[in-house]
Amino acid sequence: MDLAGRFPGYVVLVLQGTRAGVVLKRLRKRRRQSKVTNAMERSRPVHILLVEDSPTDAGLAMEAFKDSKLLNNLAHVEDGTDAIAYLRRERQYSDAPRPDLVLLDLNLPTKGGREVLKEIKSDPELKDIPVVVLTTSDDDQDILKSYELHANCYITKPVDFEKFVQIVRHIQDFWFSVVTLPTGRK
Repeated sequence: MDLAGRFPGYVVLVLQGTRAGVVLKRLRKRRRQSKVTNAMERSRPVHILLVEDSPTDAGLAMEAFKDSKLLNNLAHVEDGTDAIAYLRRERQYSDAPRPDLVLLDLNLPTKGGREVLKEIKSDPELKDIPVVVLTTSDDDQDILKSYELHANCYITKPVDFEKFVQIVRHIQDFWFSVVTLPTGRK
């Protein structure tokens, strides 16, 4: 199958030789410039809530965000009950900042990720916070149910360390360099 057949609705441009190298260099330069511009335009760090019960996966995500050029504050909770308490600023989270993005695992103790997602998206104070489901499950029913509950996107965690770090960087690039997020709520 040709490229146009694999990507319907997209313009597929195939460049060869020296011209391709020049175009790629320009694209890379623009991407570097836009990352710097977007990061510098931010007047405050972005706040991310990571809801993850696996210490290994949480550690990988935290390292990937720490190594980024994006000024960010990453908060981590290990279960769904704490996630909701954090978002509602209850108990020990009374001074927690409102997150700009939630990274949510589905398989959590005390309160599952689906329940957390449902509560977030049905709460008028929380429903505009983007939620990225970041989980090991690639089950079609989990994917469908997450979108039915209004997840903003669904990403299956790769088992390979380098790929996991790459996914976290893609999340960061997309949600904080490409997407315009709602502001104004505290």
